[in-house]
Amino acid sequence: MNKENINPDPGFAEASDTKLGALLRESRISPALPPRFQEGVWRRIEEAAAPVKATGGIAWLDALAALVLRPRFALATATVLIVAGALLGVREGSQMAKQDAQARYLAVVAPNSLR
Repeated sequence: MNKENINPDPGFAEASDTKLGALLRESRISPALPPRFQEGVWRRIEEAAAPVKATGGIAWLDALAALVLRPRFALATATVLIVAGALLGVREGSQMAKQDAQARYLAVVAPNSLR
């Protein structure tokens, strides 16, 4: 298809875009900030940066949680928890196998004693 410019003046489109952009910038309404806004922002930033003091006897637990949730320790923490879970599972399975073996032995030796 052959596109033809319907405006004979090529500078017309640029001038109208500039005028439209200026008109849109003027029409933006910027609300006034509340009183002491900047002071409140800086106060919240300082409060967030300050170390949080835990009340009660669980300050060590909060410190430990903050330590293990850091990105560099997250993988190590997850690995330790998975290994600990696997070891506890193996231990529990071993105890259950021992109890099952004792119950089977008792059933063979004295079948009436289980009732």
